[in-house]
Amino acid sequence: MEAQKRLGVVGIVVESLSAATEINAILHDFAGVLVGRMGIPYRERGVSILALIVDGSTDDISALTGRLGRVRNASVKTALTREAPVSTPSSKEAR
Repeated sequence: MEAQKRLGVVGIVVESLSAATEINAILHDFAGVLVGRMGIPYRERGVSILALIVDGSTDDISALTGRLGRVRNASVKTALTREAPVSTPSSKEAR
C-alpha cells in the first residue's frame, strides 16, 4: 500500500551562515519532495529564513525535517495538510 501524500510548508530560521552548506546538501538529497523554496536574508537580525513547499509521504517529509532539525544553528517547524479521508462522497452524494 502506498503511503498517502501530504502537502505542507517547512519554515527554517538559520542563525549562522555556517549552516547553509549542510542545509543545501540536505535539500538536494530531498529534491523529489520539494515543490518550491524561498530564502530571505534578514541582515538586520543576522539570520536567514527559508520557506519550503513540500509534497510527499509523511515518512519522506519527516525524514527531511528530522535531518534539518539536527543542523546546528537552525530551527525547523512544519505545517502539513490533514490526511484526506479514505473515501469522500462526491458533491452530488453530499446533497
